[in-house]
Parts: sequence; structure tokens; C-alpha cells
Amino acid sequence: MTEQHALARHFHSLHLPGTPLTLANAWDAASARLVAATGAPAVATTSAGVAWGLGAADGNRLHRDEAVALIARVAGAVEVPVTADIESGFGTTPDEVAETVARVVAAGAVGINIEDSPGPDGAALRPAAEQAERIAAARSAADAAGVPLFINARTDVYLLAVGDERDRLDETLRRAGDYLEAGADGVFVPGTTDPDVVGALTKGIAAPVNIMAGPGAPTVERLAGLGVARISLGSAVAEAAYAVALRAARELATTGTYAHLADPVPYGELNALMAGGRG
Repeated sequence: MTEQHALARHFHSLHLPGTPLTLANAWDAASARLVAATGAPAVATTSAGVAWGLGAADGNRLHRDEAVALIARVAGAVEVPVTADIESGFGTTPDEVAETVARVVAAGAVGINIEDSPGPDGAALRPAAEQAERIAAARSAADAAGVPLFINARTDVYLLAVGDERDRLDETLRRAGDYLEAGADGVFVPGTTDPDVVGALTKGIAAPVNIMAGPGAPTVERLAGLGVARISLGSAVAEAAYAVALRAARELATTGTYAHLADPVPYGELNALMAGGRG
């Protein structure tokens, strides 16, 4: 068994309903090491943070080569499992998604998020059957590489407020079933933290459920009690970090003061973290 294969199996084991894996999403090697330094059992990337850090907008605008290179840097920077947000797969066809996944696995990742938005011709979501084909292609590529990749199938029904509110739960559950049948290992439903909805999702999906949390969301303890197996922060950590940069720059330009630079990670601590190799 290779080290990557063992990391992948370990990553699977971290998804326990009621004892959720919590992920403060990183976007570069430094943020990944900071997350790992807290004792986090895994590191997840945020596609938005990755794109912004590389000078691109989120939403399938980053070139696949750049995304894969960044994933390799993150995976090489830490010893814990890394799961990569690959947006909708960086490809228009299932074969292109399979190529992406093969490259992401070769870069060292043991998990992926793959989303069902945007759909073709201006639709919010891809048809479920089409997305299932892309997930099946991802599974085949990972199997061919010999790595039990954790495929976290993201559906954006709630995030994009697709359709009538009364029908969103049924649509999400239907898509979740299709994606699991195609080879997904878990289902990610961003866009809702309503306890009633979350509880219905965990009861209706026969796999680990991932919820995206942030300010105003129920606590980890509350979500755990609802049966959630994975909680992630998405782009929120990157947004908060860039907010510090913006506020400090604005303060310098307008008042000539430096209050927003208070309470940083000390230079020596951060530099030592980056100089110390993996882990």
C-alpha cells in the first residue's frame, strides 16, 4: 500500500456522522500549514481562494494547469490528507473530467469536491444524469490510479436557490442518490444550515453529508447532533484574510495609521512553520 493510498483510506475514516470532520479551507501552502499546525486531521482547498490567490475569478475561470500545480504545492506542504476543490471538473466532457482527476491524484490529493453547477446554456445546474456521468468518470480515473479517492459530490440546489423552495429538498435528495450510485462517497450541500433541512438531508442521504458553515450557522456541536459528517468553511477564511489586507491598506491610505496590523501571526512563527518542511 502506498502512502497516498493509506492517506486516502484514513481520510475516508474521518467522515463520521455525529463526529464531523471540520475543515478550515486553505488556498496556498502557507494557509495549509497553518491549518495543519492546529492539529487538523486533514486539509481542504477552496477553489475561490485558490483562484483569487492566482489572480483569477472563481467559477471555472482558472486554468486547470494552475489549479493542479497549486494542489501539488499544498499536498507537498503537509503530511495530513488533502482534499481538493476542483469546481466542476475543469472539463466540458466526462473524459476531460477524468483527465483532471488523474492529474489531481498524481498531484497528491486523496479527495475532491466536484459540483453540478453551472449547467449548460445558462442553466443553473447540470442535468443530474449528465453530472452522474462526470462523477462516474472521476471514479474510474481514481480507480485506474489505484487510489480510493473520496469523491464529495456537491449539489448547488440550495446555494443557487434553484426552483421552488418546497421542492429543493426532494431535488437535492434525488441528485444525491444519482451521484452516489455513480460512485460518489459523500454529498456536499452548501447554501443551507437550517436545522430542519440539515436533519432531513442526513436522514435522506445514505452517505456522509457535508455542510458549509460560517457566521450565524449552528455550532459544530449542533450540526453534529443532526448527523452531519463533515463541516467546511469554504471561501470564508480566505475572504477574512483578504479583508485584513484591504482594511490595512485602506487605513494606511486614509489615516496613515496601522491598527489593522495588530495581532498578526508573528513573523518568526510563520517563517519557522514554512522552513520546517512538511507537517
